[in-house]
Amino acid sequence: MKIRTIIGITLPMVGVVAAAVLLGGYGMFSWLDFGLLVSMYLVSMLGVTIGFHRLLTHRGFETTNTMRFIWAACGSMSVQAPVMQWVAMHRRHHQYSDAPDDPHSPHHSGPGLIGWIKGFYRAHVGWAFEPDPANLFRYIPDLMKSPSMRLANKLFAFWIALGLVIPTVIGGLVTNSWEGALSGFIWGGLVRIFLGHHATWSVNSICHIWGSRPYESGDLSTNNLVVGIAALGEGWHNNHHAFPVSARHGLEWWQFDISWIVIRTMEMVGLVWKVKLPSTNELASRRRDRKVTTTTADSNQLAG
Repeated sequence: MKIRTIIGITLPMVGVVAAAVLLGGYGMFSWLDFGLLVSMYLVSMLGVTIGFHRLLTHRGFETTNTMRFIWAACGSMSVQAPVMQWVAMHRRHHQYSDAPDDPHSPHHSGPGLIGWIKGFYRAHVGWAFEPDPANLFRYIPDLMKSPSMRLANKLFAFWIALGLVIPTVIGGLVTNSWEGALSGFIWGGLVRIFLGHHATWSVNSICHIWGSRPYESGDLSTNNLVVGIAALGEGWHNNHHAFPVSARHGLEWWQFDISWIVIRTMEMVGLVWKVKLPSTNELASRRRDRKVTTTTADSNQLAG
C-alpha cells in the first residue's frame, strides 16, 4: 500500500474533523476562511480540470509551455497525483473505460449489493491504494519528452507545500494572528484538498452509475448535475466520453462548465488557441434519448 497515498488521503480527513471541532467549539470560521477555501479550491481544481485533464491528457487546446507548466503546478496542489501519473492513469481509463482493465470502473467487483458497494468504493477511492499498472508511463510519451512537464512532475511535493503555505500565510497576515494562520491552513488547505478529492473521485464513481446518457460513448459514463457543478464541469461525463478531445464538457447551454468558461476566456485574450469542439454533425451522430437511473443491467452486459 502506498504510504504517500495514505497520508495524502487521510490528512485532509483529519483537517475536516479539526475544522468541525474549531467551528462547533470555537466558531473559528470567518469570511476570510471562506474566501481562502473557495479561491484555493478554484485554483487547484481548475489545475486538474483544465490543466491535467483537458489540456495535458486530451490536448483539447494548445498553449505555451509556460502556461502548461503553470496549470500543471496548480493541478498538483490538489494532492491527487503527480502530473505524469495522473495523465497516464486517465489515458488508460479512456482506453478501457468500464472494461475489466479500467483502473477505476465501479462495474466489475461482483454481483449483488456487496459487489455494488465494493465497486463503488473501488471507483471512488479504493483504486488509489492499488499498485499502478505495469508500464503506465507508456501512455505519456509526449509528457516524457517535455522538460517543463518533467520538472513540474519532479516538484510535486513542493507544489503540495505551496498549496498549504499560501492560505496559511494569508490567514496569518490578514488577521495578524497564529489563530488566523491555523484557520487558513485548515480551511484553505486541508478542507479544500478533501473537497477537491471527493469532487474528482465522484466523476469516477457517481458519473459511471447515476445520471443521464444523451450520447453513445461505448461505456457507462453519465452526466450528473451535482457533480457537474462541484467538479467545475467535469460531471458532464457522458458528454466527455462521447467527445473526449472536446475542451467543452457542458455541451448544452444549461450545463454549467466553469472550466470551459475559463478556457474560452483564455482563448479570447490569446492565451490558448486551436480549441477543439465537436461539430453539429458529430453531436447529432452520437445522440440517444435514454435516462439512466441504474446501470446494473448494462454493467452485466459489459461484463459478459
